[in-house]
Amino acid sequence: MGEVRDNEAYEEELLDYEEDDDKAPDSVNGKPTAESAKKGYVGIHSSGFRDFLLKPELLRAIVDSGFEHPSEGKESGRSFILTKDLSAPIFFAYSPVQHECIPQAILGMDVICQAKSGMGKTAVFVLSTLQQIEPVAGQVAALVLCHTRELAYQICHEFERFSTYLPDIKVAVFYGGVNIKVHKDLLKNECPHIVVGTPGRILALARDKDLGLKNVRHFILDECDKMLESLDMRRDVQEIFKMTPHDKQVMMFSATLSKDIRPVCKKFMQDPMEIYVDDEAKLTLHGLVQHYIKLSELEKNRKLNDLLDALDFNQVVIFVKSVSRAAELNKLLVECNFPSICIHSGMSQEERHVLLTRYKGFKEGHKRILVATDLVGRGIDIERVNIVINYDMPDSADTYLHRVGRAGRFGTKGLAITFVSSASDSDVLNQVQERFEVDIKELPEQIDTSTYSMNSTLPIYC
Repeated sequence: MGEVRDNEAYEEELLDYEEDDDKAPDSVNGKPTAESAKKGYVGIHSSGFRDFLLKPELLRAIVDSGFEHPSEGKESGRSFILTKDLSAPIFFAYSPVQHECIPQAILGMDVICQAKSGMGKTAVFVLSTLQQIEPVAGQVAALVLCHTRELAYQICHEFERFSTYLPDIKVAVFYGGVNIKVHKDLLKNECPHIVVGTPGRILALARDKDLGLKNVRHFILDECDKMLESLDMRRDVQEIFKMTPHDKQVMMFSATLSKDIRPVCKKFMQDPMEIYVDDEAKLTLHGLVQHYIKLSELEKNRKLNDLLDALDFNQVVIFVKSVSRAAELNKLLVECNFPSICIHSGMSQEERHVLLTRYKGFKEGHKRILVATDLVGRGIDIERVNIVINYDMPDSADTYLHRVGRAGRFGTKGLAITFVSSASDSDVLNQVQERFEVDIKELPEQIDTSTYSMNSTLPIYC
């Protein structure tokens, strides 16, 4: 009962703009309405990112990242053309999510977006924010919050990548585990225009007046459900939100967004554009081949070893249920001469800070196997991963979706294999199949490599 009361109290504290909107004409805040958003969408299709009238510097960075001016194609509903290597199609069209969101986001409209993993949600807020920002020395113009430092690091990297030709825009990332004095000195001497971080560290810097938020024009939550469902994290987000100006753009994104949490999201916003995948079956990743293996707990290590020897993978992520199992399994794989690294939530602040460098190495392809807890199950985007193995069954259908979404990014091919070793594992597998209307079959003795192996020249999507 106490948690329910706390929940209600937090919701009451949220700033709700509905009354203001009723009293003020649309021309006051200058934002397009949901109706105008639908009208504005007409005619914006088929030609690619250039149609969004982005800054030339952004378009140049998009091309460098493997995106280009796409033609209409039918493969998986995406566009493709031949370029660079004329022997293979290179996929780099914008996704339907980007197609719908970017035209309105660059006009400053508030956005709530739920879409399956790997469909380019990060690019929506990165490109639209960079498009709008006019940097002013010493002023933070955009604030991006997420629930883990690993995701914060990745988002900061995407901002840096797409702002390559915008040298006046500074980006910085802030999270726990780093001496706060380092962050305070950075804010004092080289104040960034875009701040990415975790709520705890951002709040600490704002409370101490080292991080000024009075000029923030863009407030973004990635994996918003993870932050708003947790009462402690929601409290921090609310306090940070109240330190920012009333008149700003708010954007929220997640792969899973329950009907209960959507009203909470909207309390932060003014007449937002809402994009939901209400048919949960559509959340499944159709470029992903999914199988399960029934076995005992004692058989898992041998089977994993056999799979890693037999499967053709670029990179693989292996998910386990606990910190101790992650460490032990990684140790075992290293002893068997597999190129493995490990990331989990039980690491000390110092260890995880060092491991961000190792994670970067994995992302760049220096290591091919990552053993992880659900710390990297959300949002983390490693484009070369084409296989996910659930060494331990996730605890829910939602977690399963986030995990397997690490493979088959942006509709590319991938393979997910789940170990089933108990009745409770079978129950979760059945929930996944029922909820997402997918038929997950037992792994055959022989599997066609072409069904899950992807060309290593495929570009990066964020």
